[in-house]
Amino acid sequence: MISALIKIYALSTCSNCASAKHLLDSCGLPYECTDLDLLSKNEAITLFAELERLSSKCTLPTIVIGDKVIVGYREKEIKEALGL
Repeated sequence: MISALIKIYALSTCSNCASAKHLLDSCGLPYECTDLDLLSKNEAITLFAELERLSSKCTLPTIVIGDKVIVGYREKEIKEALGL
């Protein structure tokens, strides 16, 4: 199992984002989650710039596991990046 920092950029109302969070929760893995729709406008603009840096797609969820960036809910890729 991976010991790298896990971050997820999401929307609080997105079903794919919820699925990604549920997968990480079910694995008992700690992660940092930022729901962009719950941020102030300025905070959201800053994070969208960060998402553009990570991936030109700016699609949510965007999951960062160590140095691997996974855009969208891709269970197989997430599990592989986690070493599951």
